[in-house]
Amino acid sequence: MTRHRFACPLRWGDMDAQGHVNNAAYLDYLQEARVDFLLSGPEPLQRLLSTGVLVVSHQVEYLQPVVVGEEPLRVELWVDAVGGSRFVVGYNLFDGAALVARARTAAAPYDLAGGGLRRLTEEERTLLRAALEPAEPLRSLPPVPTDPAAGHVHPLSVRWSDLDSYGHVNNVKLYDYVQEGRIAMMRSGGGWTSDDALFLVVRQDVDYRRPMDFARTPYEVVTSVASVGNRSATLVSEVRDGSAVYAGARTVVVVPQPFTEGQRAGLERYRAC
Repeated sequence: MTRHRFACPLRWGDMDAQGHVNNAAYLDYLQEARVDFLLSGPEPLQRLLSTGVLVVSHQVEYLQPVVVGEEPLRVELWVDAVGGSRFVVGYNLFDGAALVARARTAAAPYDLAGGGLRRLTEEERTLLRAALEPAEPLRSLPPVPTDPAAGHVHPLSVRWSDLDSYGHVNNVKLYDYVQEGRIAMMRSGGGWTSDDALFLVVRQDVDYRRPMDFARTPYEVVTSVASVGNRSATLVSEVRDGSAVYAGARTVVVVPQPFTEGQRAGLERYRAC
């Protein structure tokens, strides 16, 4: 089976303060490639977008930084698995000849008219299986519970522009929300300043629990630290509103130099367990 290929133009606004493409922008690229794949397919696959598709989870492994240039990012896409009520899409992202990221997206068909998840039709399964090409799985990041009493709590306001055509917060925006909570935690914990907070996200997984709506009152991003190494740390986050959890994330960050004592103390302050 020939993999679907999509040339994704980059935007100058995709760059962050550290001078490379922000980790959250990659979710836009995955979405653009996934939509192009469905719209390029037979009518039943095209119809999935109009009847409803919910993203269940993302796994993204960042292999090297990307700087915006004149050439688009190349995305190779295939179907990694097909079940009764969900399917998994795999991606390889290339900057020139360099493999810069690998990712997986689990998605489920949704009945917008009826307001609930549904099973894939036999026709949809047949068409998705035509693109089936299981590949080497990404290493699993096991979930770690967060503790709102111990973690850092950051108020998060949803913007009207964060909503997608289905009327709820687009899955891509949850990576922005997790990022906002993560940076707020690192700055508030002590030992981190805008001058020395250079770090790279090398892996981030997000699981989506329920659709998130626009609200005039803020949601919360609770961020905790699962582990701290010499130059890396694993963080866990939840986007929530009281007891309702909308998404959970695991993020692995690395720094170019070993953590200072102040940075390490700041991270330990928000230990999950």
